[in-house]
Formats: sequence, C-alpha cells, structure tokens
Amino acid sequence: MATPERRFRLSVPAELESLAMVREFVTRVGERAGLPSDEVSRLELAADEACTNAIRHAGGGPGGELTVRASFDAETVTVGVADAGPGFDPGAIPDEDAPRLLAARRTGGLGLRLMRSLVDELRYERHPGGTNELRLVKRRKGAPGER
Repeated sequence: MATPERRFRLSVPAELESLAMVREFVTRVGERAGLPSDEVSRLELAADEACTNAIRHAGGGPGGELTVRASFDAETVTVGVADAGPGFDPGAIPDEDAPRLLAARRTGGLGLRLMRSLVDELRYERHPGGTNELRLVKRRKGAPGER
C-alpha cells in the first residue's frame, strides 16, 4: 500500500526573528517523516538558509510574509519557501569553488552552494502572480533514486 502524501504549511512574518519557528516546523516535519536526525538537521539548516536569503533579498519589509510548505510521502521530504520578492535565477549563480569564493572574500553564492550540499535536489520556480518558491528535497532512506 502506498504511503499517502502528508502536507503542512507555516506562514510567518518575513523577519529574521521568525527563523526559530521555521526551524522548529521543519524539524518536526522531518521527524514525523522518519528522517534520521542528521538528515533532519541538514534539511533544517537548508531551510534556515533559504528563509534567510528570502528575508534579506526579497525585500520582505513591514507586512512581508514567508510561507513554508512541507510535505512527505514514501520517497521524499520536500520543504518549499515562498515569498513575493523580485525573483532570481539560481542557474545564473555560478557553482564556484568555496575556497576560491572565501579567498576572494565574496559572499554571493555561498548560501545556494550550502543548500545544494545539504539536500538531494534544489528547485526554483516563479509562479504566476509574482510568488517565488525554492524547494528543498530530501530522499528518504531506501527510496528509489537515493544517492
């Protein structure tokens, strides 16, 4: 029998003070999905970085909001971070060598590099109506396509 997909949603002010709530939300979903604790921590850190980037770069401002959606099924756990900022193309950010970025004292691109190293898949979509969503996907242990 297939495991039904479970879905969860959290909306928070687009402020750094909201990150603790997001981390707790992602941790609880990861635990409920049965991820090992080290994988829950990796997903939590990736979601924290995604939210931090959205807050800093999407121009949340007073009244701005982040929506964090999480779901899991038999194969994957997915966390999506949505905002109403101007959008960006993660493919346009070069996947440069981290030591080279650090030596050049450049910070741009480190967050995406970190997120890519923590999850199995990173997807970005710009939805009609101006909403951006960055999705972080972790494959569940033993699921097809596990790396």
